[in-house]
Amino acid sequence: MTQAAPPAGRNEFARVAKSPASPWRRIFRIIRWTIYTFALVMLVLLLHKAPPPLVETSPQAAARAEEKIEQVEKTVASGQPATLRMDEAELNSYLASHLALAGNGAPKAATAGGAQSASSSAAPTPQEVEQMRSNVRDFKVQLIDDRVKAYFVLNVHGKDMTLQLEGRLDAQNGYLHFEPLSGQLGSLPIPQSALESAVQRLMDSPENREKLKLPSEISDLRIQNGEVVASYK
Repeated sequence: MTQAAPPAGRNEFARVAKSPASPWRRIFRIIRWTIYTFALVMLVLLLHKAPPPLVETSPQAAARAEEKIEQVEKTVASGQPATLRMDEAELNSYLASHLALAGNGAPKAATAGGAQSASSSAAPTPQEVEQMRSNVRDFKVQLIDDRVKAYFVLNVHGKDMTLQLEGRLDAQNGYLHFEPLSGQLGSLPIPQSALESAVQRLMDSPENREKLKLPSEISDLRIQNGEVVASYK
């Protein structure tokens, strides 16, 4: 028995009902794969480590930095104002010999109290030192005219990621202040608004506020002509 064909009106209704769905499914697939591709590119950029900057470090530069700090301390102890200047090599060498980073071992003891004048008044606790060593793998600083560019290698959930921050450093009301100009996580630039908001929250948080407090002897701190310049009362 031959099955009767459906009415022509029914075929026409089915065609009209199905036709809009096909373009929408196609658009949805395009959006979905665009999101997947964008997320994959973001992940690759985040995990792609930026190469470290070429900065000079040497025991001789670290010794020069120590000598400068000791000389400034003696001048301040005699009741006279003083100015400490460190170039890029001296700063990186001093930091490399004193910061407790993973792979660097324990920080060296300060000589003649020199490190005390360059650090904040509150020494880090053993827990803070251990946390720094476990998370920060490398740290380098570039001094460019009146700007500082910091390079970090951070261990996040077992993966090394790079963070670069560039900005201006100065002292405001006895506290260290950083004005961010640009940032990059891995190979992915950080939007300026997000960067400024994150830095502001970090600087304003009570737990970080005291860590940013400068020693009472320091009246000013800035980057000038590719050098760190600290003015002592």
